[in-house]
Amino acid sequence: MTSKQRSNLKSIAANLSPVGQVGKGGISETMVRSLSDALEARELIKVNVLTNAEEDAKTLGAQLGEALSAEVVAVIGRKVILYRRSSRKGFAHIEF
Repeated sequence: MTSKQRSNLKSIAANLSPVGQVGKGGISETMVRSLSDALEARELIKVNVLTNAEEDAKTLGAQLGEALSAEVVAVIGRKVILYRRSSRKGFAHIEF
């Protein structure tokens, strides 16, 4: 992903509200499944990392990206922005 594409996705994500949060329990299978469904439906999501999380936002963002096969667009403070192109047909994909 180029820096221009990353910048474009960050500007789109600025208006999104978080769809999930990672806390003390870390990343669970249920969370990965629900975030994967959200990525399939939206392509671009934002996730909150709570202050009681055992790891920092960058580490958790990388773990989420790997678990979801998604691109970590950015980690801003305690928010992680993730992107994965949807496999649905007839879907209005995000254009770069």
